[in-house]
Amino acid sequence: MARGYAIGRAVVMGAAALEVAHYRIAPEEVAAERERLTAALQRAQDELLQMADTLPEDAPRELGAMLNVHRLLLGDPLLAQQALNLIDDRHYNAEWALATQGQLLGEQFDAMEDEYLRERGGDVRQVIERVLHVLVGTSAIPDPSRVDGNDPLVVVAHDISPADMLRLRGGRFLAFVTDLGGATSHTAIVARSMGVPAVVALGHVRELVRDGDMLIVDGATGAVIVNPSPSILDEYRQRQRVYAEERAELALLRDEPAVTLDGIGVVLHANIELPEEAELALASGAEGIGLFRSEFLFMGRRHLPGEEEQYQAYTSVLRTMAGRPVTIRTLDIGADKTLDDEATVAINPALGLRAIRYCLAHPEMFATQLRAILRASAHGPVRILIPMVSHMHEVVATRHALDAARLELDARGQAYAPHIELGAMVEVPAIAIAIEPFAQALDFLSIGTNDLIQYTLAIDRGDVQVASLYDALHPAIMRLLSHTINVGERAGKPVAVCGEMAGDSQLTRLLLGLGLTEFSMHPQQLLDVKREIRRAHSNALRVKVASVLNRALPVDLETLNQV
Repeated sequence: MARGYAIGRAVVMGAAALEVAHYRIAPEEVAAERERLTAALQRAQDELLQMADTLPEDAPRELGAMLNVHRLLLGDPLLAQQALNLIDDRHYNAEWALATQGQLLGEQFDAMEDEYLRERGGDVRQVIERVLHVLVGTSAIPDPSRVDGNDPLVVVAHDISPADMLRLRGGRFLAFVTDLGGATSHTAIVARSMGVPAVVALGHVRELVRDGDMLIVDGATGAVIVNPSPSILDEYRQRQRVYAEERAELALLRDEPAVTLDGIGVVLHANIELPEEAELALASGAEGIGLFRSEFLFMGRRHLPGEEEQYQAYTSVLRTMAGRPVTIRTLDIGADKTLDDEATVAINPALGLRAIRYCLAHPEMFATQLRAILRASAHGPVRILIPMVSHMHEVVATRHALDAARLELDARGQAYAPHIELGAMVEVPAIAIAIEPFAQALDFLSIGTNDLIQYTLAIDRGDVQVASLYDALHPAIMRLLSHTINVGERAGKPVAVCGEMAGDSQLTRLLLGLGLTEFSMHPQQLLDVKREIRRAHSNALRVKVASVLNRALPVDLETLNQV
C-alpha cells in the first residue's frame, strides 16, 4: 500500500497478457513471426530507453534504475530466446509464445521464499505486458475521455509498471489499484516515492469494477470502496483534509531531533533497495542507511556483477549520504533460484542454501562483493550486515573472508577504511534465543522482524491460507525482541529493527517500551515514526511493556497510547 486517500471515477486498464489471441502458425510463417517478436522486443526496449533519458526532474530517483532493470529483462535470453524457441518448436504465434514463457518465469519467481525476490516476478509480467501491447498495437495508457465529466480518475489494473505510473501521474489520475503486486514490488515502491495513494494485490478488482464507478482508495487500510454512499463520501473527504494537514505538519519535523519526552535519543535510519533511493532517505531526514539491500545488482541478468560495478554502486550511496553511516547487507538470495538463472530443486527453500549460507558456499562471488564494499569504505562510514546468521562459524568465516579481501586489496595498493563494523541480521529464532555470544562477537545487531516472525510462528506470509496467523504482537515475538535488545544493551552493542515493524508508527511505542533506540525503515515512513517518538515517554513505556511481556495474549497497543 501507499498511504493517503483518493476519491475518483474508475478507469480500467486492459491486460494484454489476459486478452491476446493464442493460435498456431504454419511452418512457412515461422521466420516472419520470429521477426515480429524480435522487432516488438526491440521497440519496447527503445521505449524504455527513451523514457529513462527523458525523465522529468521530479520523477522518483529510483525510477531510472527500474527502467534499466526492465530493459535488461527484455534482452534476457531466458525471456526472449525461449519465447523464440516456442515459435520454432511449437509454432506458437508471437503473443502466445511470449505469454507462455512469461508464465513459466512468473511461476519460478512466485515459488521463491524471499518476498523481495518473489516480487521481481512482477517486473517480468510488466515487461511482457509492454511487449504484448506493441505486438497488438494497443496502448497501455487508458484514455481519460472514456469517463464523462472532469472528476479525478483512479486507475484500476491487473498490474501496472512504474514507468506507466509516471506517465499517468498528474492531471486527472490520482491513485492506482491493482490485482497483483506486493509491499516490495517496484510498483508499490514508486507509488510511495511519488506520494500517490495506491492499493495493490487485491486479487480480482479489475473484474469487479467498471469504467465510471465511483471509488474511494484508502491507502492507510488497503480498502477500496466501490460506489460509496453520500455519507461515506463525506467521511472520506474529511479524512483527505485531515491527512493533508498532517503531512504538512510532519514535513516540519524533518530537521527536528528524534528525542522522547524524557530525553531519550533515538536513531532513525532508512532502508533502501537502489542507490538512487539515498536521495529520498536524505529528504526524509534519515541519519543514515540502516539497510542497503544489495540484491538489485544481481537480479535480472545473466552474469554476476563485477567488483568495479558493485564498488561504484556502493560508493554512489556513500557520497550521497555525505558522511552518514551506510549499512550494506551482503547478498541475500534464496535457494530456489541461483544467480546464473539455473533453477534448483530445494525441498524447502526457506530452510535451504540461502543468504550467508549461499555466500559462503560461493567464496569467489562473496570475495568480490566484500572487496567492493571495502573499497567503497574509503569514501565514507560503512557497516557490513550479514543475513540469516544461525551459527557462530558463519560469523567467523565471514571475518576470515574479510581478512582475505583486505590482503588482496593491500597487494593491489587499493585503499579501504581501517575498521569496518560487522553485524548480523537477527531473523532466525536460534540466534535470538542464544544471542549472548553473538552480541560479544559482533559490532552491532539488526533484527529482521519479517523473517523472525515467519520462522518463529511457522507462517508463510505469502500463503493466503495462513497469512492471517502472521502476528507481530505474538508473545513469543515480544520475548525474542526484548531478549535481543536487552542483551545488546548490556553488551554495549547497538541493536536496530529494520523489518516492517520499525516503519509501522502504530508499533513505535511498543518498540520504545522494549528498549529499542535504533529504527530503520522505508524513507516515507520515517516522519510518522519520528512524530510518535517525540510524543512518547520512553522510560514509562519500558515499565508498562515489561509488565505485560509474560502474558499469554498479544500486547494490547491501546494501553500504550496514553504513555
